[in-house]
Amino acid sequence: MHFKLHKLNPFAIYLLITGIGSFATNLIFSINMVYQIETVKLNPLQLVLVGTTLEVACFVSQVPTGVLADMYSRRMAVVLGYTLMGVGFLLEGLIPSFGAVLGAQLLWGCGSTFVSGAEEAWCADEIGEAAVGNAFIRGSQIGQIASLLAIPLGIGLAIYRINFPIILGAILLLLLGCFLGIWMPEKNFHPAPREERSSWHAMGKMMVDGGKAVTRNRMLLVILCITAFSAMSSEGFDRLQTDHFIKDFTFPQLWHLSHLVWFGIINMGTSILCLTVTELVRRRVKPDQHTQMVRVMFACQLLLIGGIIAFALSGNFYLALITFWCASIGRSTAAPFYMNWITQNSEPRMRATVISMFGQVDAIGQIAGGPAVGYIGTIVSLRAALLTTSAILAPNIFFFIRALGLSKQVQVYPDEVEVETVKV
Repeated sequence: MHFKLHKLNPFAIYLLITGIGSFATNLIFSINMVYQIETVKLNPLQLVLVGTTLEVACFVSQVPTGVLADMYSRRMAVVLGYTLMGVGFLLEGLIPSFGAVLGAQLLWGCGSTFVSGAEEAWCADEIGEAAVGNAFIRGSQIGQIASLLAIPLGIGLAIYRINFPIILGAILLLLLGCFLGIWMPEKNFHPAPREERSSWHAMGKMMVDGGKAVTRNRMLLVILCITAFSAMSSEGFDRLQTDHFIKDFTFPQLWHLSHLVWFGIINMGTSILCLTVTELVRRRVKPDQHTQMVRVMFACQLLLIGGIIAFALSGNFYLALITFWCASIGRSTAAPFYMNWITQNSEPRMRATVISMFGQVDAIGQIAGGPAVGYIGTIVSLRAALLTTSAILAPNIFFFIRALGLSKQVQVYPDEVEVETVKV
């Protein structure tokens, strides 16, 4: 009873969530793919099926987790979410088998769906709409710092035992869930009206309404096509890049660094380069300059496609590293502008529906495209699989050219929310 009477400040709690959550997950992800390849011995198809299982879990969990957050408690949803993620990663770290990894993805997917949306909604309720923007920015900054601290620690622990970072990250997530269960306040929650609650019927209606809105807007239709092809290609690139480094290249013997240390360098370099380039571009591209924003995203898409092709065909480690970083920069730099692009081209009254529909299309695209790329990686080669992902992205060149033409004609819907999104 004593603990319940002394809930902590919501702003401090949110910063704690972003800091510990980011630190724990990056501790796990710093070595997770290497663990799955070298210890669990997953082949390319299995690696991609792991990602597909995660996407299916997220997709199926959206309605039941939304019901809990809308009707009962966002605080409860966040606590359950981090607890499920912790249990999932603990399962993966303790049992090195394909089945355990799949089970971990189911728990992680369900847990992350509990947290997604509920965490932001809780923050807006408890901190207030006037101050929540600052909280999101500060939380993002703390999360970035935490990720940079977690990567070298994860690599250092993995040198002694490769599953240590996964187990430690899982324990931190479980402790975070317990901590939030005791000290996380919730004073301003009000159950959503019946018509706004999550349900399978509501999801179906959202897809229909979103489809109607998209078909009436030529630019949204183009963005939808870009989203679908990007989603179909992303799972293969994300899941097979580490396997490509391990199996197709010899790591340099520079200072006698182990390959685990090299992966730490790769991850750290990716984070620092992406953050730097993204910030430089963000400062030079204004959210209200629609055509300029589309040009930047088109350039990023070309860099991503070219980077993946060069990464797949590289003959030595250093060239592969440079081209991998180029591909990562291309995708990361475009990401902050993507949601702004959707909102600018959506009518305000339909904006939430359109955004939700695009999220569903992204999930379905990853589920549909991943296994085929993984099968090619297993039967043919990893290089062939990565080239396939770049080929899947190729139609986006046409769609971006089309978008550039439409950007000079279509009406946009400026909104303060968009500006804040890009600034974050």
